[in-house]
Amino acid sequence: MGATLRALRALVLLLGFYLLSLVLLAALAGVDVLVFGWGHGPLTAKVGFVTVLLAIPVVRGMLMLRTPKGEDPPGLPVTDADEPRLWALVRELATAAGTRAPDRILLTGEVNASVSEEPRLLGLLPGPRRLTLGVPLLIGLTEAQLRSVLAHEYGHFTGGDTRLSALVVRGRVQIGRVIGQFRAKADGKVAADRARQERASAKRVAKGRKAKEIDTTGVGATYRTMARIYTAYGKLYLRASLSTARGQEYAADLTAARIAGRDATASALREIPALSASHDFYLDSYATLGLRARLLPPRGEFFGGFGRLLAAREPEPAKPRAELPEMPVGPYDSHPPIADRVRRIEALPADGRADEARGAALTLLTDPERTLGALEDAVLLDELLACPRAAGWEELLNASMAAGLSATQTPLHRALTAYTGRPASLSALLDVIDDGRLWRLAERLPLSEVAAAAKGRAFREFVRPVLLRSLRTMVLAEFSACSLLSWEFSWTGPATVRLPGGDTGTGDAGPEADLDAALQAAVADHPDTGRLRALLPSAVQNV
Repeated sequence: MGATLRALRALVLLLGFYLLSLVLLAALAGVDVLVFGWGHGPLTAKVGFVTVLLAIPVVRGMLMLRTPKGEDPPGLPVTDADEPRLWALVRELATAAGTRAPDRILLTGEVNASVSEEPRLLGLLPGPRRLTLGVPLLIGLTEAQLRSVLAHEYGHFTGGDTRLSALVVRGRVQIGRVIGQFRAKADGKVAADRARQERASAKRVAKGRKAKEIDTTGVGATYRTMARIYTAYGKLYLRASLSTARGQEYAADLTAARIAGRDATASALREIPALSASHDFYLDSYATLGLRARLLPPRGEFFGGFGRLLAAREPEPAKPRAELPEMPVGPYDSHPPIADRVRRIEALPADGRADEARGAALTLLTDPERTLGALEDAVLLDELLACPRAAGWEELLNASMAAGLSATQTPLHRALTAYTGRPASLSALLDVIDDGRLWRLAERLPLSEVAAAAKGRAFREFVRPVLLRSLRTMVLAEFSACSLLSWEFSWTGPATVRLPGGDTGTGDAGPEADLDAALQAAVADHPDTGRLRALLPSAVQNV
């Protein structure tokens, strides 16, 4: 479907909203005429009042003359003077695509690239263009792959997709506004009726009578019915307006393959889902690691550390690249399945461009470290930026683990507090064990029905794993509180604890083996805390 037909469809869908609104207004007016024809009275006035209330959201939605402008996502605007190489590439690709280059480039912290345009007269006249480019793409893609991503976005310019968005967005906003107003009215009616019933119930209780159950069933039903009508049209609107969007994505992929090469386009499509998954993992496990301790990574490393993770775990994303999603994300997803897009590109004839621009896309930035630091200032919340910076990732890990251990409340903590009536501590726990009361304490742990019903050795076997985990956490917290504990930072695996008296605990000998043996002895059938006390700081060793 060409741009003209797509524009016509978007206009028809928008006019459909107005037609639906006019039909509903006519129906409300018809109800008024019918009721007034029966005569005048309280019922007539009430119906007239209700129809006016229902008509107000409809009229307000129809009279929305301007489409609200979307705000820029959090990001760092860069000029030609800031990033001359990046701008040169952007303009070169725009020329190759036969379209006008963006007027602005905005760098963001997301694994995404997009283009937008602010056309005038509902898309009839062009307007300013913006390229939004996620820095994680610069970190994780080669220059050839990035060229493909940008060429794909320019394919939307050449297809007129960005200019048509004004019509489509206007309809979505107007429908959404009317639905929101009707739902708000319905919720307001429910809240008012609930408050009225609660007041009446309170009066009944004050008089010694039984309170009535609060029931708001049916309240606001008229408003919700109107909302459902617009919701049904909204679903039709979305499906119809997105039905050609997937074809636009295929066309943009062909533009990318023509400009950047078949292999670069296919590899970029394969790489981005894996890159997105890796970036989510990085944010959860590394970039925000120090939040418990109110610490940020060194300047520039909040985003820059992603490159270190990719370099250390380079072989890992191979499986996500090979197993691509076969289905759309949902019925309103504008993008076809990645697997289908890759198959279409890889089916194109070879173009002999496999070895082009294989260097890292990040080198397009004049000073990557400076840009990554400036991006943090532009994207991170002020309360995060107010946090001090760790000197390195190892310090960040140690501070985070110390904060986590100090705040941890295991099942054993809670059971010990309930059993002794005092705040839980390792010293108090060891005293309870030495007094022969460990298994009575264990009865306070959260237990399954089977474990709670068990007796003797069977009970001890049920609760021993929980005791071991909790006791180990309490011991590590004690070491940490005495500054005797540190952690081995790694980009390739979980952090490893360094216990007092040696390096990382590995193998069958050393501090880790000694601690395991001491823990096992403390929760044995006949507990003995001697070995554990010998490993602990002097403040805990003595009973």
